[in-house]
Amino acid sequence: MRHGTRIAVGPVQFRVGSDWAKPIAALDRLYADYPQHEDRPADATVRLFAARPWRRWLRPSVHIGGDYVVPDALPLPLSMGLLAAEMGMNLQVALGWRRHLLLHASAVAKNGRAVIMSGASGSGKSTLAALLGEGGWRLMGDEFTLIAPASGEAFAFPRAVSLKNQAIAELASRVDPARLGPLLAGTPKGDIRHLIPRADAIETMHEPARPALLLFPRFGGEAAVVPMGEGEAFVRLTEASTNYIALGEAGFDALTRLVRTVPAFAIAYPDSASGIALVEDLWAEAAR
Repeated sequence: MRHGTRIAVGPVQFRVGSDWAKPIAALDRLYADYPQHEDRPADATVRLFAARPWRRWLRPSVHIGGDYVVPDALPLPLSMGLLAAEMGMNLQVALGWRRHLLLHASAVAKNGRAVIMSGASGSGKSTLAALLGEGGWRLMGDEFTLIAPASGEAFAFPRAVSLKNQAIAELASRVDPARLGPLLAGTPKGDIRHLIPRADAIETMHEPARPALLLFPRFGGEAAVVPMGEGEAFVRLTEASTNYIALGEAGFDALTRLVRTVPAFAIAYPDSASGIALVEDLWAEAAR
């Protein structure tokens, strides 16, 4: 394609091509500190293209393609080209990655052990992980957590964090403005702004961590902690995995080991400070 870049996020080497320069320039700014490995074959390919030649200039609309596609997906305006690129990267991993058990979950780590947080969109897991990552934790990712089938270790996927709506102002007040991408207003998911992870999260993204705590957060309501049984945790995580069935027995064994060896809790919290406190308290108890 006319414009392109390569980005390595955790174990995944992306090749991104575009009919337009702007989405690639925006990606290159967000991922300037990430390795590119030009000599390494790409694991996943993303294409941002115009369905018709004139759509490059006349009301330009960006279709998302690559190794895997969603045939009925609607295009995005060029002003949201960065969002299209990020969606394309996530799509390729969600549909094509087979080396690890893939969980739609955020994760942070400390002292070689990880807290994995899974929940539906809007549950607050991404914001909570981003806030912890600005504290004494290493951000492993806000979109996917990768579990090695053989060892059970968690591997990072620390792409730029997708902050949404109220979370934008909360994180913007805490970080250097240079670490924030452009504001994408009025997207299908509301307002979005990307946060570049701290340098330590990028530098250590190939270091695995041993899962030590499974959390299922829910933003809103009074603070609460409810222990979760292995069966419920197993079902929730199968629903949060895009490749559990594709991995077959290896996926079943990896997920069974995870829920049997790692304590799980559902947590609710009314604000970010309460959520951080709950995570820290549960972490302290798990360390005993």
